[in-house]
Order: sequence, then structure tokens, then C-alpha cells
Amino acid sequence: MNFDSLADFLSHSQSRVEQYLNTAISQRRDSGVLSQAMAYSAVQGGKRVRAALVYGAARACGIDHPCLDPLAAAVEALHAYSLIHDDLPAMDDDDLRRGQPSCHLAFDEATAILAGDALQALAFELLAQAQGPQLSASQCLTMVSCLAKAAGAQGMVAGQMLDMAAENDAVNLAQLEQLHRLKTGALIVASVELGALAQTQVSDAQLDHLRDYAMAIGLAFQVQDDILDIEGDTHTLGKAQGSDVLNHKSTYPALLGMNAAKQRLHDLHEQATGAVSEFGSNAAPLVWLADFIVTRQH
Repeated sequence: MNFDSLADFLSHSQSRVEQYLNTAISQRRDSGVLSQAMAYSAVQGGKRVRAALVYGAARACGIDHPCLDPLAAAVEALHAYSLIHDDLPAMDDDDLRRGQPSCHLAFDEATAILAGDALQALAFELLAQAQGPQLSASQCLTMVSCLAKAAGAQGMVAGQMLDMAAENDAVNLAQLEQLHRLKTGALIVASVELGALAQTQVSDAQLDHLRDYAMAIGLAFQVQDDILDIEGDTHTLGKAQGSDVLNHKSTYPALLGMNAAKQRLHDLHEQATGAVSEFGSNAAPLVWLADFIVTRQH
């Protein structure tokens, strides 16, 4: 299937992954509050950038098959889990997520914790069960390892720990970028890797180029977040504007100044698009996604 624009590609990606996630969550034995909280956080709203990266990376490597749907659903389930836990009072203590009350406010803290736990487990269940005519057991095992590394003490959890430690404590640019490479960038890199690993013929060089792309957009995503926290508004952002300043968090504008932060954003965009240039027109969705990340308003 060919796409003429990012809007078409995102719409297609969102439809595929949300249908798959809906089915996966509805099949849980518990059809009560736990499933409702899981669906509330994983299915309602969101740009589905990580799912789109799975589909986009696979397309860059020359494939587009239904076997990608559980991979895209896995990264979105893991992402939803991380947002639920990040919003908890013991973590970032955020009241809004995607313009709606955070999961622990829509339900309660205990339910939110359990919904996050269940979504994390679901992510790995989806990968483990993705084996079939298009994906070998060996590929699935590699994907499970990839996502586990991104999720744990070498990825998102480590990033969240660094983020909490950095509150009320000044960090330098290198420390800030390491924090965001782990907290935000690790899952973005894993999303790209999962899409590429679905292609048995992907080369090490191609994987390296895709990782370079993903690392650049992972940082760019956070730079734009920091800019929007200052220049955006609560209604558009879907979360409280100015929350980073209120929580005394180190940000790119605070460390570099707004003009230099915007230049850093531009440089990361150039790095990302350059990294996937060798894939030609197959990488168009990845280029569109890089454009979207640096220009989005929420």
C-alpha cells in the first residue's frame, strides 16, 4: 500500500494498531475494571508514533505484512504502561494525560499500578506469540530481548530513575541527553529495531543507520517537548503547560537558551533524515515522522 502523506500513513498505522490492541485487551479474562483501565490508557487517544515507527522501519526494509501488528501493539502497550506509572503521585504526579485525567485519577492508584503492570506483561506476550509463517521463533526471541532491554534497567526504568534524581538538581547537557536517551529514546529505538528485525534480510549496516535515525528523533522528541512546555498551552498539549518548570526539571531551553535549543532540534532532524537517505523512497514515512516530531504542537 502506498501513502501520499504523513496523515495517510499515521491514520493507517493508528487504525491497525488500535484494532489489534482493542482485540488483545478485550480477550483478557478480566472484563471489569482492570481491562477498562488498560483500554483507557492504551487505546483512547495518542499519536501512535511508536507504532508508526515499527511500520515505517519495516517499510524502509521492504516489507509490510500483518505480522507487524503485534509488534506495533507491543510497543504501544509498553508505552502506555510507562505513562501510567510516570503519572503516579510517587513519580511525576501528573493529573492530565492526552487531555484526560491520568489513569490513577480516572480510576485509583492501585488500579493504575495494576493496569500498567498488565500492559507491560501484555507487550511481551504479544511478541512471544507473534511467531508464524512470517516470523520465526528466533526472530521473536530477538525482539523480546530488544524490547526488554529498552524497558528495564538499561532503558526506560533507568531513565525515569535519572529523571527523578535530577529534580531540584542541576544537570549538564551530557547528563540530560543520557537521561532522555534512556527514558524516551530507548523505546523509540526499539520500535524501529522491531520493524527492521521483521525483515530476515536486513543487514547490520541497515540496522545501524536505522538506530542512528531513531536515536536522533528520540532526542528531538524531547527537545520539542521541552520547547512546547514553555511555548505551548495546556489545552493543546493535553497536559499541564509549564509542568517542567514547576517541577524544577532540567530542560534544553533552561540549559541552552531557547534559540540554541531550537538549533539543536534542527540539527537532530538533519541527522535523522540523513541516516535513512540510503533507503530511498521506502523511507518516506520515516522522513515524514522526523518532520512531524520537530514541528508537532502537542
